[in-house]
Amino acid sequence: MMNRSDGSTIPIREDGNGITFPVHVQPRASKNELCGVVNDAIRLRLTSPPVEDAANKLCITFLAGLLGVAKSSISIVAGAHSRHKTVRARGVTTRELLELLERSA
Repeated sequence: MMNRSDGSTIPIREDGNGITFPVHVQPRASKNELCGVVNDAIRLRLTSPPVEDAANKLCITFLAGLLGVAKSSISIVAGAHSRHKTVRARGVTTRELLELLERSA
């Protein structure tokens, strides 16, 4: 569990290969954006609709771009059919994710 300066926490699990963290996706947004941390999850607004895996694919592509890793390094390990997802990012550290969140604040 990582504490942020605003008092919110993000349950990030790190192992030797990468990190796992919760994401809340809002589909059909006007633009793709990282909205910080809401209810202990990273909130993403994505333009794609939640049909035929479009939002999941965009979630992976968008996170890969933000974190500077290949799309193959990002996977949804839980919540593929839900707005609340658990994402795995290989080759990313907790520190890198927290720095990304600080830049987006």
